[in-house]
Amino acid sequence: MTTSTGNRWSLDRRTFLKGTTAAAAAAAVPGAIAGRDALAQDRATTLAIAAPATPQSLDSEYDVSLGTFETVAACYDSLVEFEKITDPGDPDALREDIKDYPDRPGRVNMKGKLAESWEVDPNSQWVRFKLREGVTSNWGNELTAEDVVWTWHRKLELGAIGGFFANTISLKRKEQIKAEDKYVVSFNLDHPNPLLLKLQPNLYNPIYDSTQCQAAGGSDDPWAKEFLKNETAGFGPYVVEQLTRGAQAVYKARDDYYGGKPAMETVILREVPTSANRAQLLQGGAVDIAQYLQPLELVQLANAPGVGVDTIPATFMLWIELNAKIEPFDSIDVRRAMNFAFPQEQVISTVFQNLASPLTGCMPDIYPGFNSAYWEYGTQDLDHARELLKGAGYGDGFETVLGYNAADATQETTAILYQSALKEIGVNLQLKKIPAATFYNNVSERKQPMIFYYDSPWCPDPGYSMNLYFHSKSFINYSNYENLRVDELIDSAAQTGDMDARLAAMDEVQQIVMREAPWVFGVFTNYSMARRADIRGWTYYTSNNIRFQDFRREA
Repeated sequence: MTTSTGNRWSLDRRTFLKGTTAAAAAAAVPGAIAGRDALAQDRATTLAIAAPATPQSLDSEYDVSLGTFETVAACYDSLVEFEKITDPGDPDALREDIKDYPDRPGRVNMKGKLAESWEVDPNSQWVRFKLREGVTSNWGNELTAEDVVWTWHRKLELGAIGGFFANTISLKRKEQIKAEDKYVVSFNLDHPNPLLLKLQPNLYNPIYDSTQCQAAGGSDDPWAKEFLKNETAGFGPYVVEQLTRGAQAVYKARDDYYGGKPAMETVILREVPTSANRAQLLQGGAVDIAQYLQPLELVQLANAPGVGVDTIPATFMLWIELNAKIEPFDSIDVRRAMNFAFPQEQVISTVFQNLASPLTGCMPDIYPGFNSAYWEYGTQDLDHARELLKGAGYGDGFETVLGYNAADATQETTAILYQSALKEIGVNLQLKKIPAATFYNNVSERKQPMIFYYDSPWCPDPGYSMNLYFHSKSFINYSNYENLRVDELIDSAAQTGDMDARLAAMDEVQQIVMREAPWVFGVFTNYSMARRADIRGWTYYTSNNIRFQDFRREA
């Protein structure tokens, strides 16, 4: 799964309020948090978060907004999860262990969550899970195999985000998910699919309490769509105690959670739309975590007393879609020229304050199978760009338009730098400022010649990433890119359990894509956690969200 463009770094990147006090910043936000004492009586077990937005719909089938991420992560659990390891560059941070392990079942390092054990076919055609016994939901109903079956039937029936996941693992029919016993459930495919196990830990693969959902929905709403917009029915560690959209959400830890009650018993997620205000609230001690801050704010906070900033490699990627169905971007040489002209080093140092690195490939560089050997655009080369344009019949240049998200200052600043560089090779780049509310529609309609996109594939697998962005029939192939050999390789990799063969196929796809350049390859942006120094336990997930249950407060 990917997240919607515009919801990554910040929903609003306004000018940093230099010299503004935390109290003044709080006063600038209607209803903002004025101090930690006003948030909760027990500071030791309360976590206060300044976020760009509160949850919208709580249904993971339809909503991928920021606050909804946090709710799903807090109130639901998946069958399994990746083991956690210390981040190699930051001893204060953990991260999922997503490396490829050829000697382990499914070639992954996982541990059970709702499932206590599992068996997986060496060819990845079936997997069988033994569920934990005695696990109850926030409604008091015990977890059984029927909950897993109902959850996946719901995905198939509604055909939205869950339908995408089902299609990704080639699960087409309801009878392919079987309750073999009260606590045993199996997935059975028609042919091997290497993502069968690897996709299970995905944030948007939670298991629902089917008993509560069916009771709440009744015959009029058998899949509880209306109920799950505003309520949760999961087996996770928290419940939503209060939700006022546009203001705040309050979460309470469950005493009866099978994994043990979380250290943070109360979590208050307050909506603070302005990034500068979130930064000031954190610096002044009014909140414990400030989400999605601007790069300059992160640099400044790193030196603030009582504040900790962790910044580590992530799956975030920023690039520019080059629409292959709109001239002149139907020409490979023109697309390559656009890459050689991109001022990548300048963007990293000035726009992202070195909290980013070159996008040297077409998938996250932390994923198994990533290969940067095909990267050739690292040094801006305007002379070569001119040669490519001349060879493609555009020696006199051309005019085009680049769309960017009005709510993302990094895109605007990057666009201005790029505009200046392209002018030197005869390309007149007009900048189109698109309101945040309609930006994603502009991307998905595929009618813009050039448009920014900021995304991350949520499954640590090269085949998943390549299929998502470069298969000609993918709904996220926003560049309208088409290469029959690429399609053939992706399709073959999706139907074999031979990981070595899949890695070889995806390596060839990377080579082709990097050569044909359907994107202007921008940057990998780090994930940065801005927190009070006494907040510990942060874990980085490939889904780029936080999970309240990870945190604790240390003196």
